[in-house]
Amino acid sequence: MSLDTKLSQFRELFNPLPGNRYLEATTTPDAITELFGEMMHQVGGELHLALYGTPNEEELAGINAKVERGLGFASPFRAAPRDHDTVLLKDIFAAHQNKPMILKLSYTTLANTANIIIMEKKGMIDTLEVMQMLEEHEFRSPNTIEIVEGYDLIVAKKMHMWGNGL
Repeated sequence: MSLDTKLSQFRELFNPLPGNRYLEATTTPDAITELFGEMMHQVGGELHLALYGTPNEEELAGINAKVERGLGFASPFRAAPRDHDTVLLKDIFAAHQNKPMILKLSYTTLANTANIIIMEKKGMIDTLEVMQMLEEHEFRSPNTIEIVEGYDLIVAKKMHMWGNGL
């Protein structure tokens, strides 16, 4: 089964526009990283990849992204304010030692009305607790979506002039 077939429903969550920037913070680049890279390439956008742990260079081969390497689970990723149209936290949220910091940084780097997506392997997070954390950090309409096999996926939106107003 091709990448497009396996992730077609996941792909439908996004409508990248020319010049968009997506940020993926993860432990391991995979098919989703490739999909994001392809989507950004097609619209002249950029993928920023924040890698936690120590990925091997073979995993990065063919990935079209600006890469920040060697982050630890107590560290934030680097991201400028209002610089990203989507933030994906994949396989890092459950292990991160400072979840509020990661949510605050994600909120700050997102453009208005942009989405945050938290993906963790099934059973790694309490989805209701994470949705409550998102609300507490001024993300709106958090929802779980069952579209990637083996993963819990939560999507929420940063709304203009709500909460922090950034």
